[in-house]
Amino acid sequence: MLKQLQTGMRAFLLMASRVWTCICFLLKKQVRTISQMQPVKYEIFPLSPLSRHRLMLDLDETLIHSHHDGVARPTVRPGTPPDFVLKVTIDRHPVRFFVHKRPHVDFFLDIVSQWYELVVFTASMEIYGAAVADKLDNNRGILRRRYYRQHCTPEMGSYTKDLAAICSDLTSVFILDNSPGAYRAYPHNAIPIKSWFSDAGDIALLSLLPVLDALRFTQDVRSVLSRNLHLPHSG
Repeated sequence: MLKQLQTGMRAFLLMASRVWTCICFLLKKQVRTISQMQPVKYEIFPLSPLSRHRLMLDLDETLIHSHHDGVARPTVRPGTPPDFVLKVTIDRHPVRFFVHKRPHVDFFLDIVSQWYELVVFTASMEIYGAAVADKLDNNRGILRRRYYRQHCTPEMGSYTKDLAAICSDLTSVFILDNSPGAYRAYPHNAIPIKSWFSDAGDIALLSLLPVLDALRFTQDVRSVLSRNLHLPHSG
């Protein structure tokens, strides 16, 4: 009788152990499934001090694209709302510019402004370029230094940008520009970027962040940019 009772107890404990193991497995599986559905959270760590390098930024077709009232065939899809509209007076004529921001430009400026001193260098007229820069800056004070068409050099129907006139130390200055002609005299101080007009899926600015993150630690930006190993025109 005692043996039967002990045998029965062992069988019961073995069964209970198996049932408990099965329950634990199912619970772990459920917890794993729930955890996979949770949104990813990133820790935000303070960035290192501002680099001594200066990053010059072109505007049109680099950070934004715009068209105005007089354009018969705008380059953006009809019906696409602009991010903002500028009303400026050129030669005593009021002109409205419909401005579209390149995807991720606000995030891009937020990040690189913590890495570099930012300088706007555009071949646009000051009355227009200053208004665009004000909108992109959005009262953050990150686009204080600005240079416009009057600071460029007319050359064969276009404008070139003299980087040395803005910063004499060419080891610490470079430009992000969609137009190779603008920086033809300084190819080793430039990051090319594909011209942007209306592609909502464009990620060129995001793709440049790893390069810009690393470049701020170099002694001479030309030692990296002269190789152009990482610059397939950024998209």
